[in-house]
Amino acid sequence: MQRKAYLPGTAALLAVLLAGCTSGSGDESPTDDANPGDAGTATVTAQPGKYRSLPEPCGSIDHDGLDALLPGIKQITDPSQRDKAYQGQATLTYDTNRKVGCGWKVESADATDHLSVDFERVVSYDNSVSDADQAKTLYQEKETAADLPEQSSGSATTQSPAGTPTPTASPSGGASPSGSPSAPASGASGSAGATPDDLQPRVLTDLGDQGYLDDRLKPSGSTAGQRTVTVVFRTSNVVVTIQYEEQPTATGTVPESKEMQDRALELASQLDDELGG
Repeated sequence: MQRKAYLPGTAALLAVLLAGCTSGSGDESPTDDANPGDAGTATVTAQPGKYRSLPEPCGSIDHDGLDALLPGIKQITDPSQRDKAYQGQATLTYDTNRKVGCGWKVESADATDHLSVDFERVVSYDNSVSDADQAKTLYQEKETAADLPEQSSGSATTQSPAGTPTPTASPSGGASPSGSPSAPASGASGSAGATPDDLQPRVLTDLGDQGYLDDRLKPSGSTAGQRTVTVVFRTSNVVVTIQYEEQPTATGTVPESKEMQDRALELASQLDDELGG
């Protein structure tokens, strides 16, 4: 019996069709530029800050607290003027959700006292940096700018419940380090000399997450000495700054460090409690 012969053209066409079917059914490679190694990888986003709002600064201190910090208030005889002094003056700000402050200035027979309280809520715009870490950076910049004297080993300072700073260990040598901003005056007695170690500008170990106190005395010269005590602390993503200043009326008078520091630390502790730190 004579065998049938396939035409060469027909055989070639069948080969092409078979090759196409084979390559189509087994080819599972991606057709775009996607990187297979990125599949299932999630971007880690830093946690938002604990605080989403700020307290009303002019109402953050009650009358008893202002009486202690600003003795001249109780000497104001006019009730309306006294009420105005208690109210303070809000700091000008363009975003009260991010930064607020309040200031008070009161004159008495013995001195003029200034007090300011500022709250700053820090927000990080970097998804890899949390709000608290961004606030930590801001706080560290403030502490570095304060140029606090170096503390001796083992002399970390704590704050007693009454607000009086107490050193956990006594470093050797009572003289203040060279370049200390408050070296010209003695805080306890008001006389010239070295500042006691427990009244030196220092890091505070039990206020918020981080904190420090600075104490500066403007040389008296021909006028009374002006002392400024600054307390800065951070609680999560909020940085609080307290500035307490006193200018005595009498020439040659120097405000006491201990009294001013105790008042400023007591206020700082109260504000930290109000924030829930």
